[in-house]
Amino acid sequence: MYITCLDLEGVLVPEIWIAFSEATGIPELKRTTRDEPDYDKLMRFRLDILKEHGLGLKEIQDVIATIDPLPGAKEFLDSLREIGQVLIISDTFAEFAQPLMKKLGWPTIFCNSLEVAENGEITGIKMRVEKSKLTTVRALQSIGFDTIASGDSYNDLDMILASKAGFLFRSTEQIKKDYPQLGAFEEYDDLLEAIKKAMV
Repeated sequence: MYITCLDLEGVLVPEIWIAFSEATGIPELKRTTRDEPDYDKLMRFRLDILKEHGLGLKEIQDVIATIDPLPGAKEFLDSLREIGQVLIISDTFAEFAQPLMKKLGWPTIFCNSLEVAENGEITGIKMRVEKSKLTTVRALQSIGFDTIASGDSYNDLDMILASKAGFLFRSTEQIKKDYPQLGAFEEYDDLLEAIKKAMV
């Protein structure tokens, strides 16, 4: 039995931090897991910048409320869910993801959570489990699922490489060059076809 594991940002919805960077005019917040493979380091960097500018959860949620899924993402997800189980595995946070899940038709997502002070300041992050994408894929495999995985960034590579089939979607030229063995797609229809073939 197959279960398809998808990254969220860059695959189904725009990058939240890039949208927030553009809304606030803080260019440093454009940095994502495409640029920085060490997620803990990236989040410490982000939280320091938020503190420096006096920005908290409410300001980020206000921007997220304006974000829509990428064109074609919901239709892709609906088609994928018709042929098998789908799980979104993301390094984002439940406090960020909920409005986006509503717009995507409430798919299942495994993500992390934030530590937030009473004044709305984000003081820390609570990771669900270490190496959450790889750990989740391995756990699914341990209970009898074959996994198919797709993502766009460095933090997706572990789950992609550990799966029975794995694909890059709208990834960077550098990642595609470094992992030539992985199918790389730019359009949802092509990714959907590749996933269907992998299930045969």
